[in-house]
Amino acid sequence: MPKNTAKLLLFISLSFFLVFANYFTPIQDIAKTPSSFKFFQGEKVNYNFDIPIKVSFQADKKGFLKINDIEGKNVLDLKKPITIEAVNTGTVNLDFKLFGIFPIKHISVDIVPPTKVVPGGQAIGVKLNTRGVLVVGYSDIMGEDSKIYSPYKQGKIQIGDIILEVNGKEIKRAEDITNIANKLNGKALKLKINRKNHIFYTSIYPVKSKEDKQYRIGLWVRDHTAGIGTLTFYYPATKIYGALGHAITDVDTGHMLSVENGEIMNSRITSIDQGRRSRPGELKGIFLEEVDTIGNILKNTEFGIYGNMYKDFNNDLYGEIPIAYQSQIKEGPAKILATIDGTGIQEFDIEIIKKVYQETPSSKSMIIKIVDKNLLKKTGGIIQGMSGSPIIQNGKLVGAVTHVFVNDPTKGYAVYAEWMMREMNNLLNNKQVFTNN
Repeated sequence: MPKNTAKLLLFISLSFFLVFANYFTPIQDIAKTPSSFKFFQGEKVNYNFDIPIKVSFQADKKGFLKINDIEGKNVLDLKKPITIEAVNTGTVNLDFKLFGIFPIKHISVDIVPPTKVVPGGQAIGVKLNTRGVLVVGYSDIMGEDSKIYSPYKQGKIQIGDIILEVNGKEIKRAEDITNIANKLNGKALKLKINRKNHIFYTSIYPVKSKEDKQYRIGLWVRDHTAGIGTLTFYYPATKIYGALGHAITDVDTGHMLSVENGEIMNSRITSIDQGRRSRPGELKGIFLEEVDTIGNILKNTEFGIYGNMYKDFNNDLYGEIPIAYQSQIKEGPAKILATIDGTGIQEFDIEIIKKVYQETPSSKSMIIKIVDKNLLKKTGGIIQGMSGSPIIQNGKLVGAVTHVFVNDPTKGYAVYAEWMMREMNNLLNNKQVFTNN
């Protein structure tokens, strides 16, 4: 066959395939399949693509993965159910081709040992002291000359800034700044500021207030916060816990608080403010530091708070269960664990109505809906204090409740458990985290 004719046939074949791939729905469905999966060693997972097409696959390593009890190069009928078995730990790459020629999908599979945790559901009190003090507002000052001054403007300080030091002295409490300013009788203050993890220095001249004769710089600052949340999991292997599923933020600024130290405590729920459309509800409880403290707070992150438990945590409903990776989670029925009254941890029915494939961590991994009639009757849905409530599906911890939909309290967001475990592992590998306090 002449070379020009062969090239023409190849060009026509490739063009036909590109058009075919772009418009043939089954191939589009395959292309939308996630490019990476995680499985536990020894786990068998069933998939039903129900796509009227046959594809060949090739694994780059043998002995790691079995698909329909076969290894290596073979053909799969995607119209029929497929069973995937993770045999050994490691990473294996799969390449799928149409007609044994045209590449249509590359998938990387990580096979890992199961990680087992004790699911939470316990209502906890959270008390956190910030590293430095957080600027939450401004206040003009009337000086002794009856003029109005705004000294904070000199230093170009913004809401959400964290004041770490004044004249080289570490700031731990709100009153520390006023004490230093008065000792210096109005001399310039050099402030060390953390603004969104960027450190810089600025200077301010305090003004003596006509009202109380104290030197002030015109800032409202906060050095601690407290509230109610829910324990997500306890990891017995390290005695580390994870809770809340999202960061603790300042109520006024919305900024994530930097931890100096803090503790979590057993909390007793005293009342419930039901959630309604456009009005989030709330769990109300009490906790006493002297008798209820169960652990410390080492880190406040986008995916919850983490720290050491002072003693082992037990859940009467569950022992240790494996965490699930997002590829193992199915849209459909699941359970959450929560404490809403004096009877302790209870299990409630929910639906995972949408899961989002995420290659990078995000706190909005799933959309869930409360369907349990008892929980809806008592709380109206997801309310403040339920953040961190563990979500369990098929005997695995799949995630944690994070946020409620303001216009529909029966629905909310949840974070994948794998992101919380990844955050915990990051903390475990950062030795400085465990020497801060």
